[in-house]
Amino acid sequence: MPVLIVVKPRTAAVPAAAILGYVCACGSQNMNMPPRLRLSQYSTRDLALVGLPLLALVIAAFWIAYRFVKPAPPDSFVLATGREEGAYHAVGLRYQELLAREGISVTLRASAGSVENLVSLADESSDVEVAFVQAGNGDADDYPGLVSLGSVYYEPVWIFYRGAALRDQLGELRGKRIAVGAIGSGTRRLATQLLLVNQAWGPPTKTVDLSGDAAAEALLRGEVDAVFLVGPPEVPYVRRLLLAPGVKLLAFDRTVAYTKVFPFLGVVTLPQGSIDLVRDIPPRDVALLAPTTTVVAREAFHPALSDLLLQAMAETHGGVGVLHKAGEFPSGRSQDFPLSKEAQRFYKSGPPFLQRYLPFWAATLVDRIIVLLVPILAVLIPVLRFAPGLYSWRIRSRIYRWYGELKFLELEVRERFDPGRVADYRTRLDRLEDAANTRPIPLAFTDQVYTLRQHIELVRGIVERMGREGRGA
Repeated sequence: MPVLIVVKPRTAAVPAAAILGYVCACGSQNMNMPPRLRLSQYSTRDLALVGLPLLALVIAAFWIAYRFVKPAPPDSFVLATGREEGAYHAVGLRYQELLAREGISVTLRASAGSVENLVSLADESSDVEVAFVQAGNGDADDYPGLVSLGSVYYEPVWIFYRGAALRDQLGELRGKRIAVGAIGSGTRRLATQLLLVNQAWGPPTKTVDLSGDAAAEALLRGEVDAVFLVGPPEVPYVRRLLLAPGVKLLAFDRTVAYTKVFPFLGVVTLPQGSIDLVRDIPPRDVALLAPTTTVVAREAFHPALSDLLLQAMAETHGGVGVLHKAGEFPSGRSQDFPLSKEAQRFYKSGPPFLQRYLPFWAATLVDRIIVLLVPILAVLIPVLRFAPGLYSWRIRSRIYRWYGELKFLELEVRERFDPGRVADYRTRLDRLEDAANTRPIPLAFTDQVYTLRQHIELVRGIVERMGREGRGA
């Protein structure tokens, strides 16, 4: 009787170099495969179908966000002040100094005063973007497109005269020579209003178009009998007349009546001795009518520059003065022009958060980046979370479609089996198996393909069994 001897070989350890060589060989075989059989980690077609619409969505979000981002602020702007010896120009020089620290160049444009400044702001061909304007010289109806950044200080009406004492009786100036300010100035406009309401405007009154130093000098030389000046008490020509012998300052007694007639006027008190304590000037408290100086800008003025200018206003005017308390200015009170959005935010909550801790250029850059990125991230993060699931769904849907065809075939075989169509059943199964074998499926989903092939074989077995039973019957 023959004897079969089986020898079991010993299992030898496989060197790591051999494994590496096998992997490289598989990789080279994969590179030499036909394109439809080549293994891949992903499906380019499905990535394109999923990724391109989502990329278009992100680009659309970027474009929409970009339209809402203001361009970078310019590094200069033009500020219309007033006469070079006046208070407006002095304040403009202070603003110029403060903004230069942040790299912003401020060009000061001298003018006759408030009226001329408003005309320059309203003129689109003018390069003036910001100006000092005396309250009561215009409003939003007359000058659309202008906004207020706030009031910065009181500028009282100073009426100096020579001769017999006057007690709030401007009517007694009728027939005298009066310096009412230069044409185009807010001083002239206010002097005209006050003289008209007291019936002292027009012949025989003689008006002279002088203001500032020229008007003060004319009064001291006796060339005029009275002068109207508007400005803070620190202005040199105002102090000069307050200290000049023989020159008197008119005190207003009917202040309430004047503020009712002219709502833009306020009332301030020049305290006794506040100009010169030694000589006790003025010798008593003097009530004065006082409009406020307002910083007016074009509505298109860059928001970042508005924020920076508001901070300069606060640093310049936030302290105590002869006519106001500390913290009273700058103020959001604006009677003539609507307060800008930046000014509303500033007076409510202070400077922007970033400008409190970063230099102006850095704060502006970060602010623009945030405005740009927030809506993009609001779209990008959901897209990044949604895209993998959508890509996986596309791949699985292909396999599920093959499963659907397989299930349909199985139901047809079980419920309406026709022995004469066995060949057709086989062809359909072969075609389905060929699709599963040859259609590119990423490696991460190949386990489902192998499961599908097992199920194809299962249905194939059902077809063959029922075919044999049909032939036997």
